[in-house]
Amino acid sequence: MVAILVCLIMGGMSGSGPADAAAVAMVMLPSMTRAGYPKPFSATLIAASASTAILIPPSIALILYSIVVPGVDLRALFAAGLFPGIIAGLVLLLPAWLLARRYGWENPEGAERPPLAESFRQALPALFAPVLILGGLRSGLFTPTEAAVAGVTYGVVIGLFVTRELDWRNLWRLCGEAAVISGVVMLIIALAGIFAWAGTMLGTFRHLAEWLISLSDNGAVLLILVMIAVLLAGMLLDAISIYLILMPILIPVMQHFGWNPVWFGILLAMNIAIGQFTPPVAINLMVTAEVARIRLEDTVGWAMLFVLVMGSALMLVAIFPDIALWLPRVLGYAV
Repeated sequence: MVAILVCLIMGGMSGSGPADAAAVAMVMLPSMTRAGYPKPFSATLIAASASTAILIPPSIALILYSIVVPGVDLRALFAAGLFPGIIAGLVLLLPAWLLARRYGWENPEGAERPPLAESFRQALPALFAPVLILGGLRSGLFTPTEAAVAGVTYGVVIGLFVTRELDWRNLWRLCGEAAVISGVVMLIIALAGIFAWAGTMLGTFRHLAEWLISLSDNGAVLLILVMIAVLLAGMLLDAISIYLILMPILIPVMQHFGWNPVWFGILLAMNIAIGQFTPPVAINLMVTAEVARIRLEDTVGWAMLFVLVMGSALMLVAIFPDIALWLPRVLGYAV
């Protein structure tokens, strides 16, 4: 349960499921193993919990969605993703608790608990990061791009001069890794842009959208089919590829049935989040399995259980759109 809550908090700092999974797994997996939890269960639980990072703001996936879909307010998307992301994480608490009790995994004998007040004091600099990012966006102090710069600058300052866990050599290495990752993302976006241009000029996307619409006149039925398709895509592709490849097809469908683009974007993000820990690719699960030194196939049974659990959260948001739309409306964003 602590691992789940830590993943929710980390999601508000990283915005990336794999990054969240790696950070939490390296800390929590050894502790969970010592407490008696089997590694396949622990790795899968952390991978599933970390997938909420693309829902809880600031989310990289939602930023990309706001770029691909014209006219969507990123601030509204961030606000809309908060409650669905929290719900997606909280629904994992009950099965985690029940399974631990059922199999008697928890064995805290001899475990030392650090002082709560001191631990909270040490965590304050990190906990202030999402406050800085979201507060700056809400107040209009900076744009989403500038928020990213502010977040990185804050992290560098804290790491170098406050916690001193970062030195200049590691900072240079991190800049190199960031450049490589950015290059890969830019290459994917460039190639996907060519693909989108070709599909639009040839009329392929229009024909595919018309074919989807012709499958059913019932918007609910077609929404279920779209969600299944996106879930299958999420099992094989990353969020960037899914948005850039599928959105040119899905935008006409969304407009035809009058689906709210903010709500629809949250549903897509929840689907992609589930795909991040669903084999065969399961990028989050690959990260945690590597940290745990186990095979990916050892986690399949647990993954299917958590897919069903988080699928119930997805259904809840699909049936009751106000779960996602209430907060942006209260904050006065265009939805």
